[in-house]
Amino acid sequence: MTVKPASAEYGIWFQRCDIAGRDAMIPARWDAVIAAPLCTRLVNAADVSVSTVEHLMAALAGCGIHNALIEIDGPEVPILDGSAAPFVAAFVNRGLRQLCAPIRAVRVLETVEVREGQAVARFDPSDSFEIDFGIEFADAAIGRQSKSLNMANGAFIRELCDSRTFCRQADVEAMHANGQALGGTLENAVVVDGEQVLSPGGLRHEDEAVRHKMLDAMGDLALATCPILGRYTGFRAGHAMTNKLLRALFAQPTAYRLVMVDAKTAARLPGTGIGRADLAGLSQAA
Repeated sequence: MTVKPASAEYGIWFQRCDIAGRDAMIPARWDAVIAAPLCTRLVNAADVSVSTVEHLMAALAGCGIHNALIEIDGPEVPILDGSAAPFVAAFVNRGLRQLCAPIRAVRVLETVEVREGQAVARFDPSDSFEIDFGIEFADAAIGRQSKSLNMANGAFIRELCDSRTFCRQADVEAMHANGQALGGTLENAVVVDGEQVLSPGGLRHEDEAVRHKMLDAMGDLALATCPILGRYTGFRAGHAMTNKLLRALFAQPTAYRLVMVDAKTAARLPGTGIGRADLAGLSQAA
């Protein structure tokens, strides 16, 4: 997989380099998402798809990258260590270029909420992009966790990007029995069993699980195609719920407005002003 720079207004696109005879370009856009277990999957009109885009999309958004072409020679983005840190480190170390073009943002004007059982995802108006997330799991190693962050500047890099995906040992065994997640190991996910954390080295953060859920939300919300000025609240919400919330927002014209960002607002966006110093302390900051 190669991430290449793109011009202003290009947006984020995936190109399946292994596909011939069909349209291989897939837009990183909320309305290209189709149902998939445990990840976010994008598909184009030619039924060409790419899966597990959420960690890469989170890294792009967290670094303030709004235009890029991602060339990939398979149907799934590499999981790497289960976090977004390797992507972030690669972007920051390679260097970011500011384009001479205005930034557009989606400003949330009204509360929009979706529910499914106990799961809730909601947008509320805010002058910056905030994420408030809560999770609740029976396993004592995770339990109930919550965290709230203003995502301005390098907050994503410093607080969230190195948090890994997590799962229960029983789920891993069930997936392997069904021929799924065969590449999954204790090196690319936090695996828990009751009170035990089975992954070598333990947790990177005491609340790594909820931080990773916020990372996932960051990536899924990046499919809005431009930064969001609003507060996202999720409880027991996953990829499907976040996409359902985006669809609900864009189906309600009075609930949002596409705005040109002024300098004051741009200074509060994710990724603004980041540098190598923001990588300090990250497990995968190479």
